[in-house]
Amino acid sequence: MTTAPHPSLPMPRGPLSWAVISTLAGGAPGSMPAPPETGRADPLGGDLQLALQVCYELHYRGFRDVDPEWEWDPDLIAVRNAAERRFLTCLRSAVPGGTDPEAALDAVTVPRAGADSVAGHLRDHGTWEQMREYFAHRSIYHLKEADPLAWAIPRLHGPAKAAFVAVEFDEFGGGRPERVHARLFEDLLRAANLDHRYLGYLDDVPPETLATANLVSAFGLHRGLRGALVGHFATAETTTPPGARALVAALERMQAPAECVRFYTEHVEADAVHEQVLRHDVVAALVTAEPELAGDVVFGVQATTLLEDRLSRRLLECWRKGSSSLLSVHDSSLHEVGSGA
Repeated sequence: MTTAPHPSLPMPRGPLSWAVISTLAGGAPGSMPAPPETGRADPLGGDLQLALQVCYELHYRGFRDVDPEWEWDPDLIAVRNAAERRFLTCLRSAVPGGTDPEAALDAVTVPRAGADSVAGHLRDHGTWEQMREYFAHRSIYHLKEADPLAWAIPRLHGPAKAAFVAVEFDEFGGGRPERVHARLFEDLLRAANLDHRYLGYLDDVPPETLATANLVSAFGLHRGLRGALVGHFATAETTTPPGARALVAALERMQAPAECVRFYTEHVEADAVHEQVLRHDVVAALVTAEPELAGDVVFGVQATTLLEDRLSRRLLECWRKGSSSLLSVHDSSLHEVGSGA
């Protein structure tokens, strides 16, 4: 059984997301009112990040009862562009930059599954409830895993394109629907007795989680940021195996359902190969063919690392205080969906 394709619109978190969500909920395309000034919104805060998430989602599955014509509504696109510029400008000012993708990737190959990491905490000290919270955070991206990356395919060419597609083919299960990574994560959520619906935890996750997912869409939807998207993908595949290995150990210690272990075992095995392909056959080939993109590749690496580190800090700070890392939108820390949902 698969989940319903169209999620419901989330609850707004401020004036900007309220303007976007209320318009989509009740208006016809072309009726976007003048939105609040985006320059006043925190570029990494919940209001702007939710507004971006909703705008981006129109390019994926869309929302229930929202006219698909909103996807390219020029006034809504203008709002998205303004919020997006604020987001990306903030990130560019927060990372060191550079033009050496190999050095940037080397910097993130340092094991990131130590005791002070989320994966290390879950392996050594974490509880099953904290693991389930972690699943909820990751559901925002993993239920569309690899979809935003596919935007790069028509924007690459030659050896870089061929190698990129080879990795994406694995992400989509190698032609076997039951092995599609997004499907494996849906199976994980079901096994953990969590809401397995697409964007089921959108109202529950903090802005740190939204930003990690929004970054991939921002890169993917802009041809001019194809280098950054490649940098993001290379970073994800480089850092995943050690973290996934620690999570497998954590899940085995917790005696978690086999479906939960399977998702991360798959990423230990697949991503170790993908790292080499991306570094040597995609990144190197891209920079050789288009050396002017080297700086964007580095930006993709560094921005991805920055946002993942922000999310990790939030989770660890909350858990060490004995509190939930999710928002208190719902009465319970984690809502569940029965088999009939």
